[in-house]
Amino acid sequence: MSDTPARSKSRSAARLAAVQALYQQEMEKTPLPTLLHEFHHHRLGATIEDVEYADAEVDFFDDIVSGVHARSAELDGIIAGKLAKGWSLDRLDKPMRQILRAGAYELVARIDVPTGSVISEYVDVAKAFYDKREASFVNGLLDAVAKDVRR
Repeated sequence: MSDTPARSKSRSAARLAAVQALYQQEMEKTPLPTLLHEFHHHRLGATIEDVEYADAEVDFFDDIVSGVHARSAELDGIIAGKLAKGWSLDRLDKPMRQILRAGAYELVARIDVPTGSVISEYVDVAKAFYDKREASFVNGLLDAVAKDVRR
């Protein structure tokens, strides 16, 4: 059990890095193998411009990034179904879309991770980019997704 805090920290780092990687992929259209290689060798656990990136659980990072990439249409449909009437995924900014996609992916595909942990972790990721209002939005939307996909 002594590995639990370290594992939790490395998974948190993997989630944040996954959102960053997915954002980069959307912005630059980086091919998935190139993207994963870049993060493995130059970002995860590295120090860039005096910013130290935490060691991330690489397999977990890879699963989130690859899973979101492979199932993006399905995930977008799930998320879009939970948005308020008149809203579309395109109205959300790119980092928010990646946070929601990664969270939805974990809720759909990683049943080994407790629902509360998934939601809490992506609320924390949202706080790294946004204010409280957006973090609350992530909480509510992922909670609604979880109620459908984790009955």
